[in-house]
Amino acid sequence: MMTKLLVTGASGQLGRAVLANLLASKGAADQIVAASRNPAKLTDLADKGVETRSADFDDPASLEKAFAGIDRLLLISTDELAVPGKRLSQHKAAVAAAVKAGVKHILYTSMPNPDKSLVSFAPDHLGTEEAIKASGLAYTILRNSWYFDNYFMSMKHNLETGQWFTSRGDGRTGHISRDDCAAAAAAALAHPPAGDVTLTLTGPEALNADQIASAIATAAGKPLAVVQINDEQLAAGASSAGLPDFVVKLVVSTEANIRAGNFNLVTGDFEALTGRRPQSVSDFFTAHKSALG
Repeated sequence: MMTKLLVTGASGQLGRAVLANLLASKGAADQIVAASRNPAKLTDLADKGVETRSADFDDPASLEKAFAGIDRLLLISTDELAVPGKRLSQHKAAVAAAVKAGVKHILYTSMPNPDKSLVSFAPDHLGTEEAIKASGLAYTILRNSWYFDNYFMSMKHNLETGQWFTSRGDGRTGHISRDDCAAAAAAALAHPPAGDVTLTLTGPEALNADQIASAIATAAGKPLAVVQINDEQLAAGASSAGLPDFVVKLVVSTEANIRAGNFNLVTGDFEALTGRRPQSVSDFFTAHKSALG
């Protein structure tokens, strides 16, 4: 009997990359279901033989319908961050729908150390992990480390000024690329590890700001100096740049979390899932130097 695999958030960046990996490795499009709030964005996948379904995280009935007949479900965390608690409510609804629909195995994209993380949205991940564990479903939790890709939001401007203002001190982060997280998620969805497991996906090394800046500067061919400031100064700068309050809190709390050492992790979980080494900081930014300006 054919095993049905469903990916939520299929029109998003991570979801798209997971599906691309599944199609490349399994080659069985009829086993794969792509779910999105707007299936019209998935026509290219439908053209490849992938079944598409509507799944609205604010409509539990649509989730139960979308998950019907699914064996393994990859629950990609939603991007609802502006309203505190909304994302956790969405995730809990998805877990409950998975139980009602008879899903056999749930996989979830979480974050490192959500129980002690200072990042503003960490409670969403911790609460979702707890809901999954209480559901009775077999599970694989994938704690994705902070993406290298997140630097694209500010680094082009930083390179123009030659300065990167940060409050992370000498804190280190085991960064990983979004594409590597997608490859690991696809591998885990196709061949889940035995038992109920929580894995932490990191890059090959934990880096401080100076090491990251050096790699970015080398890739971009421009100088980049790290300027250490405090959280209050960082918040003021982010606010003056026009960022919404919830994004300012996210930025400052992330830097504080790095400073506290809660992202200072390097594991072999990515390699165990995929059979290869994760991309290094220098390789990542060299491959994406066009995004640095």
